[in-house]
Amino acid sequence: MSPTVRRTVLAALACGSLAMTAACGGSGFSDGGGSAAAPSSSSGGSAGGSTAPVSGASLQVLIASSGAPETKAVTDAANAWASTSGNKVTVTPAQDQAQQLSQGFASGNPPDVFYVDASKIGDYAKAGNLEPYGDSFPGKDSFTKSLLDAFTYEGKLYCIPKDASTLALEINTDLWKKAGLADADIPTTWDQLETVAKKLTAGKVVGLAIGDTRDRIGALMQEAGGWIVGDDGKTVTADSPENLQALQYLQKLLKEGVAKYPKQLSAGWAGEAFGKQTAAMTIEGNWIVGGLKSDYPGVKYQVAELPAGAKGKGTLTFTNCWGIAAQSKNKAAAQQLVQALTTSDQQMKFADAFGVMPSRDDALPMYEQKFPAQAAFVAGAKYGKGPVNAPGMTPVLADFDTQLQKLPGADPKQILSSLQKNASAALK
Repeated sequence: MSPTVRRTVLAALACGSLAMTAACGGSGFSDGGGSAAAPSSSSGGSAGGSTAPVSGASLQVLIASSGAPETKAVTDAANAWASTSGNKVTVTPAQDQAQQLSQGFASGNPPDVFYVDASKIGDYAKAGNLEPYGDSFPGKDSFTKSLLDAFTYEGKLYCIPKDASTLALEINTDLWKKAGLADADIPTTWDQLETVAKKLTAGKVVGLAIGDTRDRIGALMQEAGGWIVGDDGKTVTADSPENLQALQYLQKLLKEGVAKYPKQLSAGWAGEAFGKQTAAMTIEGNWIVGGLKSDYPGVKYQVAELPAGAKGKGTLTFTNCWGIAAQSKNKAAAQQLVQALTTSDQQMKFADAFGVMPSRDDALPMYEQKFPAQAAFVAGAKYGKGPVNAPGMTPVLADFDTQLQKLPGADPKQILSSLQKNASAALK
């Protein structure tokens, strides 16, 4: 799936449904009013205050909500802060967040606080739309480093991650046993993954279903030691031997028929194929848990970390942050709201409400203790890689996804060469 489709699927899943949904148009926001207090130092707690207490502000919050449970949880948390702080908060679930934000920025009246996908941070930061409050945020070192890195652009931490998701390997335990496999056979290497995929492929069941975009295949690139850009976020590394190894490995599985893309299984995404039990394994994130419970409660499965590649373990992380508009007239109040929304206790409430993992290292042990079956997702947070967040890369990455969908019959070297050329031009 493309990033947009993936986020649409996430929205459907967190809402308790595996059905795909479509977004429609929206509008901008009116001026929220109120005045910001001057910044002052504060020791704070786990997410303590960085400004003198503000009251009388009216904040507009725009969220790309996954559905009613998320909207209610965020609204309840925001209202709780508002009632104790003497402020007012209006939480609005976006119909088309990109469009609504664009309209708000253009009119000079954006929402004060809003979700920002990690892949968009460079575009918004370069345009001057975001207030870079992250480096002064109290307790920022309590958040998972890879997530903080995802929201860092040109050396500045622009915003604080609200939660996280990672990829792992889901295994249908009934089909696993039927194939004569035991717990000792759970794959920890690529070779082992290929071996069990072959054993699980029988009749109408394929061993592995994997999404046909970088949002899934990118995990293999990471495990091989490759990625689209270097650690500086600017140096293009697409046509590396490591990335080639990853694509060649997946191409082999696809040609052998032991792995298939969702469309080959008449599914909208890999989680649907897994739910219908036409795939014995899949590579998906923790959003799959709620969807399977709702739509396919009879499917028995377990979750394992992704098998390691040539350079070790790897996975991808998906996250949004709490962005604050550079044009906001209520920046101090907005940051205090974000502090309230990102405490360990509040993140655990969000986890209960709509299934996300905390973005705080000090909350992850609580999450794992409460949801032990999801330990593999938590483990991935320690070494996961966030998306490419450089500005101007959206069309380049969309083209890469299109090429990956043709991987079964294409030349992996040519796919990576094209990505190298296009990305280099975009990042000049």
